[in-house]
Amino acid sequence: MKYGIIAAGEGSRLAAEGVVAPKPLVKIGGEALIDRLIKVFLDNDAESVAVICNERMTDVAAHLERIARNGLDGRTVPLHCIVKSTPSSMHSFYEISRYLGEGPFCVTTVDTIFRADEFAGYICAFASAVKRGDCEGMMGVTDFVDDEKPLYVETDNSLNITGFIDSSDTCRYISGGIYGLTPFALETLEACLGRGESRMRNFQRALVADGARLKAYPFSKVLDVDHAGDITKAEEFICGRWMKDGKEKKL
Repeated sequence: MKYGIIAAGEGSRLAAEGVVAPKPLVKIGGEALIDRLIKVFLDNDAESVAVICNERMTDVAAHLERIARNGLDGRTVPLHCIVKSTPSSMHSFYEISRYLGEGPFCVTTVDTIFRADEFAGYICAFASAVKRGDCEGMMGVTDFVDDEKPLYVETDNSLNITGFIDSSDTCRYISGGIYGLTPFALETLEACLGRGESRMRNFQRALVADGARLKAYPFSKVLDVDHAGDITKAEEFICGRWMKDGKEKKL
């Protein structure tokens, strides 16, 4: 499996709230966001990992260069790093797509926080579904809503995705920003860019419109690190505690 990480955003909200480190190097439980993702991908048989960061992130680029050269915690990392500023996450996806290519691949944003064991189950399910010819994509979803502008995911009773919508009182799941895809998706991506699209949610809608068979894979919880307060939430989640219905739950 090939993996991609979109890490080209400015992290402006974190910076405005006093977080000095660029988002990919923000530490959760003492570990940089980018390092945690790379390790999770290595644990799930990463053939390669493609990362894009913007040109202003010189510290991030240097960090990735060290990983490419020296590995990460004693492990060799088959890393492709692109340093380029892009106008949107969809454009960033396009830049790393050249390294994703021929078989199934998985892409996430750098600040996506999830349980590593659930991700392993997701990758196994995705690879098996592709091998059976059951789908062209499998999206990580969650019923935990802690996003300013969530993207709701419409599904049927078999978790086949029928649509992506901006607001809903009936959808159980929202997008977790975890995209398991096959080369079919890259044609849709190019078409989206050709039409001047820039948002990943519009790309997902275009996949449905193009007839891609997409499955939803539920995670117990997925969160993004957009604000300073999200760092604490992420650390609590990684340590096995999170709040639901006003009560602390153990994972």
